[in-house]
Amino acid sequence: MTTQSAVAATGDYTETAKYQRPWYWYDWANSAFVTTTATVLFGPYLTAIATEAACPGLAEGADCSTDLNVLGLPIDPGSLHPYTVGLSTFVGAVLLIFVGAIADRTKRPARLMALFAGIGSVAASLMFFVKGTNWQLGVLLLMIASIALGASLVVYDAILVRIASPDDRDKVSSRGWALGYLGGGLLLAVNFLMLSNEDTFGGTGSTVRLSMLMAGLWWGLFTLIPVIGMWQMRGVARPVVAAQAGVVGGTFRQLKDTFKHVRMLRQTMLFLIAYMFFNDGIQTVIGQSSLYGTAELGFSETTMLTLFLMVQFVAFGGALIFGRIARTQGAWRTVLAGICMWVLVIVAAYFVPERATGALFGLGVGIGLVLGGTQALSRSMYSQLVPRDREAEFFSLYQALERGTSWFGAVIFGVVHQLTDSYRPAILALIVFFVVGGALLAKVDMRRGIQEAGNDVPAVV
Repeated sequence: MTTQSAVAATGDYTETAKYQRPWYWYDWANSAFVTTTATVLFGPYLTAIATEAACPGLAEGADCSTDLNVLGLPIDPGSLHPYTVGLSTFVGAVLLIFVGAIADRTKRPARLMALFAGIGSVAASLMFFVKGTNWQLGVLLLMIASIALGASLVVYDAILVRIASPDDRDKVSSRGWALGYLGGGLLLAVNFLMLSNEDTFGGTGSTVRLSMLMAGLWWGLFTLIPVIGMWQMRGVARPVVAAQAGVVGGTFRQLKDTFKHVRMLRQTMLFLIAYMFFNDGIQTVIGQSSLYGTAELGFSETTMLTLFLMVQFVAFGGALIFGRIARTQGAWRTVLAGICMWVLVIVAAYFVPERATGALFGLGVGIGLVLGGTQALSRSMYSQLVPRDREAEFFSLYQALERGTSWFGAVIFGVVHQLTDSYRPAILALIVFFVVGGALLAKVDMRRGIQEAGNDVPAVV
């Protein structure tokens, strides 16, 4: 079986290219959880449960002035969800670095991906049992599912380098993201119909819980397609560092060597720092937009579901459009343009009036167009900047900052809300992440970075 090392050395991806089709399907599988649960339903649902725990019997629409007691700290129920996202990201950022080192020493990467996806899908399915005032279970399950998702994506993203040539990665990455938005959108459409007929399923709470169960099962069942399709794919033939040290000992030694190596790759490090900022902004917008729409703008969960359903299908086309633009303009220029568009989106979101449905859906079109393209092309850009045989290790650093793992933005969002009792200044504060991230990305010399990593420079950078 051809290893990644042999493919990279010869430039012949003929044999490994057959894994592209099953690889796409993991975006389809996990996007149901990311969209239905993490993005749309769980934020408002956990906030409602936390509010009920802090202020039992509170009238709908009334403000809760009582804080939750979380390990001795007073936490506003409205800030519990963003704080949970922030904590899971911080913990995951540490754990995923170890996952990457282990993954590069694993001969069957698809099987390791299956393990993490299985843990995540089980945790996501168990969210069905979060009800009443049991916000603690919800916090625990969200953390497990988010960390497991990040771990599975470390392996998944690293596989991209093994199955696509440098000239094809923008296209392959964009197609994966596009399929993910399509899959997430289809399940969200089903959930929308369910919530529109919530009495049939026992009311709003029961329908939300059933929808989250469906998202967890979707994640687990559709993961079987890429796992079975890539079951025989072999990883790196030998570990890079400390071959005789075993998995655990060799992992720690390899991590030390990785951090030493990444400091030598200046353009790669600069890209990671830039990505840390602008991706924090993207992930916080995605993760908190449902809460912003319901709590600040006064829209119902049904309206927000309709919005996100539309965004999913617009993002499907947006990812493909950005991929096509990158073929002629290069991913670097295309992502920079996308970051500028994100700034406009944030400003527009701040000024959306309460219950102004037309303005909300116009904003959704803008988000959809730019959402998939910036994420897909960032992944393919980074794949050009990582050295051979260290893909999973380097993608663990990337994934620690990827979707569902941004912590600083979520914490800032929660803190600004707690200080101002409004989500409008909280959403506006996110502009700084895009401005700083875009300024740093503009300084990245992609051609030089690709050469420093020892990779072939694609025809269009």
